[in-house]
Amino acid sequence: MKKHIFLIGVITASLIITSCGRKDQKAVADTTPAIPVVVNQVATNGSNPFLSVSGKIQATNSADLSTRMMGYVNRVHVNVGDKVTKGQLLVSINNADIQAKQAQVNAGITEATVAFNNAKKDYNRFQSLFASASASQKEMDDMTANYEMAKARLESANQMKNEINAQFAYTNITAPFSGTVTSKNIETGDMANPGVPLISIETPGDFEVMASVPETEISQIKKNTEVSVLVKSINQTLKGKVIEVSSSAKNTGGQYLVKIALDKTEANILSGMFVSVQFPIEKQASTELVLIPTEAIITNGQLSGVYTVSQSNTAILRWLRLGRTFGDQVEVLSGLSSDETYIVSAEGKLYNGAKIIPSPTVPNEKSVENETN
Repeated sequence: MKKHIFLIGVITASLIITSCGRKDQKAVADTTPAIPVVVNQVATNGSNPFLSVSGKIQATNSADLSTRMMGYVNRVHVNVGDKVTKGQLLVSINNADIQAKQAQVNAGITEATVAFNNAKKDYNRFQSLFASASASQKEMDDMTANYEMAKARLESANQMKNEINAQFAYTNITAPFSGTVTSKNIETGDMANPGVPLISIETPGDFEVMASVPETEISQIKKNTEVSVLVKSINQTLKGKVIEVSSSAKNTGGQYLVKIALDKTEANILSGMFVSVQFPIEKQASTELVLIPTEAIITNGQLSGVYTVSQSNTAILRWLRLGRTFGDQVEVLSGLSSDETYIVSAEGKLYNGAKIIPSPTVPNEKSVENETN
């Protein structure tokens, strides 16, 4: 009887476990609402048969001014946009410690001067005595040595004064040439550190372009070549001439720098504007520059990526290798091709596998809210 009861219990337990397993195997319907997103097609610039590279306008004459002395800033005498003349005082740095050293040096010069004058009188007197055989050779040699040491001490004191004066020059930052203040990185009361730029100035009117040329094309670029420069922000084409061609890309990420002098123009151009430089030569490599807006980039530590759209309309985070930045766009070196679309903005938080409702790009969309975890 007990054996039958045990068998019935085992069968009942097996049925319960089987029933629970079937319930767990039922598919759970995903009721998460789809997130409306704005998508865009990858942009490329590979249609032009002639070599065209990106660059940036900069002033021909510009300078970032810094100091060799550490100290608190007493006053900044200019603001961004101010016009300054050569030698005009721009920044005053506290120099109380240098003034104390100057007082010590001046006292040393006075002492050395008195000692030198006395030694010179004694030297002249002993020269007369030695000439009349009233002083020995030993006495004359001692007096000559005393005179030379006094002269050397006075010269040393004067050189210390020159050193102090040079230090004063680094506490009063002046304009090396006439121009316009383009940036101010210091305020009154801040600590000025050696080598850190405080004020930047440039001479307006004369501009040049610094362009980056890939290694496949740099051998064709020659000095004095006439080029066309398209200023993207004002949609104007200017003329220029190649004045420098770099022969090394060691510190520029495989891109060779080419400097172009712009012809005089009435166009309203400013330093920092991005341009496209077209050279009168055909491209040697059929490469395409893949560009996407920087607002679409997702960052997670050292990683950068973008959300793409899968065939089942879900968001897929794709990690990228990025290159140069051109205004509000960045170059994609790998991870995204020209036939793909990416998400520009979303009306919610995105994550891998999130259901989305794509729509074409429209102006003034809010930026992407995202989760990279």
